Amino acid sequence: MRILITGGAGFIGSNFIRYILSKYPNYRVINLDKLTYAGNLENLRDVEKRKNYKFVKGDICNKRIVDNIAKDVDVIINFAAETHVDRSILGPDSFIRTDIYGTYVLLEAAKKFRLERCVQISTDEVYGSISPDARAGFNENSPLEPNSPYAASKASADLLVHSYFVTYKLPVIITRSSNNFGPYQYPEKIIPLFVTNALENKPLPLYGDGKNIRDWLCVWDNCHAIDIVLHKGKLGEIYNVAGGNELTNLELTEKILKILKKPKNLIKYVPDRPGHDRRYSLDCTKIRNELGWTPGYNFSQALEKTVEWYKSHQGRIWWKKIKQKQKDYQEFYKKQYNLRQVLNSKL
Repeated sequence: MRILITGGAGFIGSNFIRYILSKYPNYRVINLDKLTYAGNLENLRDVEKRKNYKFVKGDICNKRIVDNIAKDVDVIINFAAETHVDRSILGPDSFIRTDIYGTYVLLEAAKKFRLERCVQISTDEVYGSISPDARAGFNENSPLEPNSPYAASKASADLLVHSYFVTYKLPVIITRSSNNFGPYQYPEKIIPLFVTNALENKPLPLYGDGKNIRDWLCVWDNCHAIDIVLHKGKLGEIYNVAGGNELTNLELTEKILKILKKPKNLIKYVPDRPGHDRRYSLDCTKIRNELGWTPGYNFSQALEKTVEWYKSHQGRIWWKKIKQKQKDYQEFYKKQYNLRQVLNSKL
């Protein structure tokens, strides 16, 4: 199988490339990535010299580049996306362009070259927030009610993907996963940010009252789910993927501090994010019953392994290099802090 993986230098994409090359050594993988701030070729140093792997720097919004690659592959798996909610609040334009228009370009290429399958990687955030008292999570037929520009851009892409299946019979499948965690995640997301800040004895900025609930999924389990969907998923279908590990952000923060043996006084409560969804929860009955997928990693053990990975990838090797390189890192969070104060004062 010849696979075009977009956004493969990012967190989930790089983990999936490593997974797929290990499990299917005869597959050919082309990794198309624009290398924005979150794309990092350091994530794939261990596979970059393999004969069945190739990296191409480029934007999925560039039809010429996409067509040039798509004509020689069988499958597209689209990980490429702007994903950070805070950044989407400050500047939605890049999210609209990459997440929606970029998906359109990929769909057009898949249609033009009659590809065997396209897998769109989406998120549980397209469903919006669910009641903290709800016993069952969102299923694949739940309405889409996104509450951030990021979530809206991903929901729009999902609808576009579905329309190509109905209108053009394009062989597409969508996966919607809960919050992923694991190695190689860019240190602006809550787990790597809090781990790396704690290692440097810096404050851990916790939104609001810290009681927002997320369901955590080990990235390796998500890779396994995408693999199963790629090979066995029914065309035109959507599959929810979640770990079944719902925690408040405060509970998660305390677990990280306990693993690192750091004091709780590092927690710093900051003004809440505008439109901050209270709880995400997914019903994964469909992928379990129809495709036989179940998460294989124990959350506590996987979290400890993740923390250990960040501890061992400091200095010039990974996250310290990223934080030092990104000159606007602290300025970004200052802008977010000020924005939340302004918007919250108007509510």
